[in-house]
Amino acid sequence: MNRYDFIISYDIANIKRLRKIAKLLEKEAIRIQFSIFLLPNSTKDELQTLLDNILKIYNENEDDIRVYNIKNSGIKLASAINLEQPYNFL
Repeated sequence: MNRYDFIISYDIANIKRLRKIAKLLEKEAIRIQFSIFLLPNSTKDELQTLLDNILKIYNENEDDIRVYNIKNSGIKLASAINLEQPYNFL
């Protein structure tokens, strides 16, 4: 089964819904910024399961959730521990 990396971003109008959705995402994904998550190495079925759970909370008229598929083009996630050579992980 193919695996992909996905970016999930949201804009949730209600603070209670926002907290619930954030908790769901924090269990499965890596927070990149306040409302942006990376869901790494996942199947489309795993993504759909997560989205099904989010949609139980989501308000279609007030909220916005977006999912982007990241193409694997050789980009790797890492931290620059050695700032003299920050690109050693490539």
